[in-house]
Amino acid sequence: MILRPRSCRRVDGSAPCAASLVHRDLRSERLVGLRMGLRLEDKWIWDSWFVQDGDATHVFFLQAPRSLADPDLRHRNATFGHAVSTDLTLWTLLPDPLTRSVPGSWDDLATWTGSIIRADDTWHLLYTGVSTRDAGLIQRIGLATSRDLVHWERFGDQPVIEADPTWYELLDLDAWDGQAWRDPWVIADPAGNGYHALVTARMRSGPPDSRGVIGHAVSADLRRWTVLPPFPSPAGFGQLEVPQVIQVGASTLLVFCTAGHHLSAARRHALEREPGTGTYICRVEGMLGPFDIPESTPLVAYTDLYAGKIVRRGDDWFLMGFIDTVEGEFVGELSDPIPFDPIVDLPPAASLPAVGSGSSRG
Repeated sequence: MILRPRSCRRVDGSAPCAASLVHRDLRSERLVGLRMGLRLEDKWIWDSWFVQDGDATHVFFLQAPRSLADPDLRHRNATFGHAVSTDLTLWTLLPDPLTRSVPGSWDDLATWTGSIIRADDTWHLLYTGVSTRDAGLIQRIGLATSRDLVHWERFGDQPVIEADPTWYELLDLDAWDGQAWRDPWVIADPAGNGYHALVTARMRSGPPDSRGVIGHAVSADLRRWTVLPPFPSPAGFGQLEVPQVIQVGASTLLVFCTAGHHLSAARRHALEREPGTGTYICRVEGMLGPFDIPESTPLVAYTDLYAGKIVRRGDDWFLMGFIDTVEGEFVGELSDPIPFDPIVDLPPAASLPAVGSGSSRG
């Protein structure tokens, strides 16, 4: 499939982005060709999340200066970027949504991945924050609000959701490289009873390489949250990053991403090939799960785009994510939209029903 080159522009009409022609073979495990999509000349882009407002699609994304040279430093220097499009290909940059917090705040080091939902004519952004006080090792979730998706205000001066040690692993550097409590994906309750947040988290016990779960919190108003036990989750992952659950036609899909080296030994053993780093897509029973898939069930990445999201545009669906590493070089660009139809495109290995699979992690 050949995707035409695209570009982006700033509100003032200048063009800080460049895009090139890329060939993308969804059935392979490689990006073939040159770079593509939303590219900032002075910043890397990685995790993103999308919001539809009328005819416009807004993308919010993590960004950090390319002048850092070492892409591993980007996480401690991450801020939010924002762009808008009417076709998912030509993007206009908008002002950054949030400025850095004042020193000493719970999110004064960096702000990480979140999601946005509208309620009572107000947009609510749940996002991840880390602090200098904790050396960036402890992740918490905060809230910001907006009337227009452009001007944002933090809600209070404290996080709104924190990991509960009743069920979740706190900071344990012998088990993991930080306290995982991030990437909130917020949805309205299907029965109309408030809201749910799906969170990248880890169980408090078990083999360290398979403690990854999708954490769970609920709220009636998006401001006050109660942490619950994790959802029954795919087994055999050290972490399940940037989760998304979404209804696409008749299919309910769980989307998450992980690195190949974050699969457990048992899950690696179940595969007949090297585990993929990228985005995984699984059919599930409903918007609130269960999401459990046993370690013994082979499961491979659907695409090597990382932090992939399924995005709707009119009656059509697309997959978008960031281009991570190609031939040993970190790219840090948002992909062009890739048409997606779960009936046609979802390979059998990634189409596993989670109903009654008997690997509840809750």
